[in-house]
Amino acid sequence: MTVLRGLVKTDFKMRYQGSFLGVAWSVLKPLMLFCVMYLVFAKFLRMDDGTPTFPVVLLLGISSWQFVTETVGIGLRSIVDRGDLLRKVHFPNYIVVVSASVGSLISLGINYVVVLVFALFSHVQFTWRVLLVPINVAELYIIALSMALILATCYVYFRDVAHIWEVLQQIIFYAMPIIYPLSYVIDKGGTLAQLAKLELLNPIAQAIQDIRHNLIAPETQPTIWNTFDSWWLKSIPLVLTALLLWFGIYIFRRNSRKFAEVM
Repeated sequence: MTVLRGLVKTDFKMRYQGSFLGVAWSVLKPLMLFCVMYLVFAKFLRMDDGTPTFPVVLLLGISSWQFVTETVGIGLRSIVDRGDLLRKVHFPNYIVVVSASVGSLISLGINYVVVLVFALFSHVQFTWRVLLVPINVAELYIIALSMALILATCYVYFRDVAHIWEVLQQIIFYAMPIIYPLSYVIDKGGTLAQLAKLELLNPIAQAIQDIRHNLIAPETQPTIWNTFDSWWLKSIPLVLTALLLWFGIYIFRRNSRKFAEVM
């Protein structure tokens, strides 16, 4: 725990080292992206759900997605970046990836405070469902950490993984209902509505929609729990999350002893 605590402090400080605004960038980045996406998709293209809470829902989704990309992006490079330390000091390699994910989790907490401030100004009516948000965030954290473990292992052997991830994260971002409301597509009906519902089988989309539903707008945010009747369909994202975590731990532990040799 001492090593983990020390790495988390070091990683968090180094992220914004030399930056004039420092930690404020952890808030400014999602806010700037939010402003652009809100103007383009909500105001220009009219892709919103027509409710006063949509801007907060959009900001919450962007902040949550930013956490995933930051955790995976920093996590996949963490083993290589800490190669010298791993050769000199003996401690479990996974701590390096976990420390990167905890730093991103701290940034997420800061962003959620900003979201709550926006929510209060937007007169959001909070319900008892906010008690479920920590569970949803824990699921999102498990997904991001699992992906970081897998890609960190691959990055030790293939540096191209970082470039592939940059492309993939853009595809995933626009494919998921983050910058556009899922209800907007579902209301169109037909094949598009069915495909939109299937997006909820993606664990990342399911977790982010659950966070939005439970924290901000339970009336307007569809989730897998109120979209499908079949329990086996509802369980798919949870099963995929568990499998992703198992595979991430398995592949990382199997290769971790070779990291020092390869690097």
